[in-house]
Amino acid sequence: MAFIEIAGVDLRYGGQPGADDGAGTLALANASLTVGRNEFVSIVGPSGCGKSTMLKLISGLVRATRGGVRVAGEEVRKPLKTVGMAFQNSTLLPWRNVRDNVLLPLEIVEPYRSQPKSEMAAKRKRADDLLATVGLGDFGDRMPWQLSGGMQQRAQLCRALIHEPAILLLDEPFGALDAFTREELWDVLQNLWLHTPCTVILVTHELREAVYLSDLVHVVSPRPGRVIASNAVPIARPRTLGMTFQPDFVDLVHACRHHVSAGNAT
Repeated sequence: MAFIEIAGVDLRYGGQPGADDGAGTLALANASLTVGRNEFVSIVGPSGCGKSTMLKLISGLVRATRGGVRVAGEEVRKPLKTVGMAFQNSTLLPWRNVRDNVLLPLEIVEPYRSQPKSEMAAKRKRADDLLATVGLGDFGDRMPWQLSGGMQQRAQLCRALIHEPAILLLDEPFGALDAFTREELWDVLQNLWLHTPCTVILVTHELREAVYLSDLVHVVSPRPGRVIASNAVPIARPRTLGMTFQPDFVDLVHACRHHVSAGNAT
């Protein structure tokens, strides 16, 4: 049974939710996508095809013009509290240290924000445990400007997971990093997901990244976007960078690239 379902969705930016009057820019057309609980999937495709729009639909930040979006069997009508998000830029608050940045969702999201102050020690411990998991155990008291770009992205992942979300939405979280740091963070994310299971949807332009991390890679057509191919990744976990040179891995990357190229040609 699908945990997340996008069913026959059209979305127009500049149009009215529920109004199919042709106004605005058609970002998605008859787009459908299903994701199982605790599955890790990636969405790939050309720039401007609506990948990030799908994340906004799932989180409830935008409403479909036509069609429906359901999470855990319930129609998404407003922003969800059970979602964690991470973006290409870390967006850490410069006036808060790393630990306090990680704790920020617990100050905003119910029911955590209403918990008594006596729970603060447990919250700080969870933040420190997450930071240790990503190799930042000694950096909780540092300020964001004292961290490298890769370290800031590690902290951002911790912040996205601190409230134990059911869904983790990742929008090009490693896109601004150099290739070596990016590959290092693939293992960090894989380790986080293996130890803290949740449903993950990763938007990326990097096909090797998509195959390395995912159970399924969904390919989206040029705008107006829709899913035109889905490639299963039957490679055992935990995965290592050495596996990226094996024929089965390379073949999967080429298969995804073929579907992206075929979509561009139509």
